[in-house]
Amino acid sequence: MAPITEVEGRRLALSNLEKVLYPADGFTKGEVLHYYATVADVLLPHLRDRAVSFLRYPDGPDGQVFFTKNVPPGTPDWVTTAEVPRVEGPSRMVLVQDLPSLMWAANQVAEFHTHQWLVGTPDEADRIVFDLDPGAPASIVQCCEVALWLRERLARDGIEVYGKTSGSKGLHLLAAVRGASSERVSEYAKELAVEAEKAMPRLALHRMTRSLRPGKVFVDWSQNAARKTTAAPYTLRARAEPTVSAPVTWEEIEECRAPGRLDFHARDIAPRVQDFGDLLAPLLDGGRAGELP
Repeated sequence: MAPITEVEGRRLALSNLEKVLYPADGFTKGEVLHYYATVADVLLPHLRDRAVSFLRYPDGPDGQVFFTKNVPPGTPDWVTTAEVPRVEGPSRMVLVQDLPSLMWAANQVAEFHTHQWLVGTPDEADRIVFDLDPGAPASIVQCCEVALWLRERLARDGIEVYGKTSGSKGLHLLAAVRGASSERVSEYAKELAVEAEKAMPRLALHRMTRSLRPGKVFVDWSQNAARKTTAAPYTLRARAEPTVSAPVTWEEIEECRAPGRLDFHARDIAPRVQDFGDLLAPLLDGGRAGELP
């Protein structure tokens, strides 16, 4: 029988705590839950009021990996849910609003993915995201070069952008925006991706054609579509080791000369939060959101 834990007055059955989810370094499910409890203060603000898609890997990254978008069967009635629009019709999804909900969700063993809009205003995007994806032999080092160009370009339009690792091979850039639909944000992101390719033809690529991607950085602008989701800040990833989509400083991006420099594991995040706080906190300040030209 799974042990019962009380979190802020909510009773949770947390199962299989000794189960190894990351065989490469022996990281267990109990350690996954501990990680999320440790980073809850910086993670929850980035999840709040956003419908969450779960990329589940209950038997580890080498087992079955699958998306859960609708409210899972057995979800406690105290977990907040919301109806969200979809092309095929509205559906009900989970909102991770508080620590008990976060611990319940973490017990599902999942990456957390969110849209670039809040459930209360699905017709207006409040984020723009660029997913910089390197094609081997390119790496996150080349992603950083493209990121620096995009930072300068966005600044010319009055948009302040911040970076985080994808937790896999690449880099994510995010900025707070206001007053535009997801469609318009996608158009703008594509315009900048095209500009990046013209400015750095040997390095950047805006087209999704896989045959063009070796040695280049794909500037994925399509993540801004209303239906798309992106890995949330601080989420663990379903990789061989417990890597994290970790916020990084621009100084770290500027100084990245080897892929390992921006490779962060669960154990690295609490000390980074202690040193830096939440590097993505400005995204939560509506007064700093930029307007698209």
